[in-house]
Amino acid sequence: MPVLVMKFGGTSVATVDRIHRAAKRVGVEVAKGYDVIVIVSAMSGETNKLVGFVNDTSPLYDAREYDAVVSSGENVTAGLMALTLQEMDVPARSWQGWQVPVKTTSAHSNARIEDIPTDNIMAKFGEGMRVAVVAGFQGVSPEGRITTLGRGGSDTTAVAFAAAFNAERCDIYTDVDGVYTTDPRITSKARKLDKIAFEEMLELASLGAKVLQTRSVELAMRFKVRLRVLSSFEEQSDEAGTLVCDEEEIMESNVVAGVAYSRDEAKMTLISVADRPGIAAAIFMPLSEAGVNVDMIVQNISEEGRTDMTFSCPVDQVKRAEKAMNAAKESGSINFHDLVADEGVAKVSVVGIGMRSHTGVAAKMFEVLSKEGVNIKVITTSEIKISVLIDRKYMELAVQALHDAFELEKA
Repeated sequence: MPVLVMKFGGTSVATVDRIHRAAKRVGVEVAKGYDVIVIVSAMSGETNKLVGFVNDTSPLYDAREYDAVVSSGENVTAGLMALTLQEMDVPARSWQGWQVPVKTTSAHSNARIEDIPTDNIMAKFGEGMRVAVVAGFQGVSPEGRITTLGRGGSDTTAVAFAAAFNAERCDIYTDVDGVYTTDPRITSKARKLDKIAFEEMLELASLGAKVLQTRSVELAMRFKVRLRVLSSFEEQSDEAGTLVCDEEEIMESNVVAGVAYSRDEAKMTLISVADRPGIAAAIFMPLSEAGVNVDMIVQNISEEGRTDMTFSCPVDQVKRAEKAMNAAKESGSINFHDLVADEGVAKVSVVGIGMRSHTGVAAKMFEVLSKEGVNIKVITTSEIKISVLIDRKYMELAVQALHDAFELEKA
């Protein structure tokens, strides 16, 4: 029988009633003739509670025991989902990561999936099981220890299973009914997209859109897994939600598919550093080793052998970045006059595969922001994306103005 993967996030399984509602959706797909692999998250709020227990018990915790504790939330949901399906006379069985087994690296709390053998689950499908309910977010290390995949890891679990089992589709059920042209909370004109290309979704996810975890989209694009984002709270049709698919499946794309934003950004500038070969490495290697997630980078024109280097990072990593740069200065690997941090900025981006074949997108974006009196601090571009760093107080205005200018409310 064809295999379908269905993933239910924390809000979709937050209560026993919601688990029952999710189970009914699974039953519908079983009735259509699918063998179904259901990936479940922990009940909403449960993982945060478990993380809190670990921090209260051992602030400098052993990462292996952290994984043992925080992975337990998914086990509870998987068991309850299997029981609910059995009550509906649907042959179902729960599976923990080690039982499949979901083979991962040993990087506890941020492991990566290396292999998912299909033999065990396929054998059970052959014996009459119709639904395998798999605990998301977890796997097993080469040492036989439980591992977890990091925040949002259940999305990655779902896509990896869809790839391993050559599933017809991977349906991600969440608390939104699809992927929108921008955040509907910022502009009421935001439109739900019927389809979006993998590359566009990957850019939107990495730029702040929180619908799908970035790693899951990367995996889907690599293995050509057709993803569908759906609401678990609305009635579904076969055309419901947003299909994330290969570019070839989209007949004609708008030049811009969406506007993304990231509110909690900071701009940091090293003033007057030596302009010499290796200076960039001397700056960004210590930042990398300190775990600072650097995004936009701009180097100013050199004067008298000195230059300024500006980069952006999440605002909660500013102190870490300052510590790394000051330590590098004290060690003599870099020399700078001053380090200036601006913690009041936001990143706004326009994304679209249509940019490859259309000119003038950047010019239009900059003109729109100029008319609204929004000053651009930093600009970066890629083949299908333009991002700007602006004052945070103008972020919502910029998103609304760009959404209107590119007429994203129109299909």
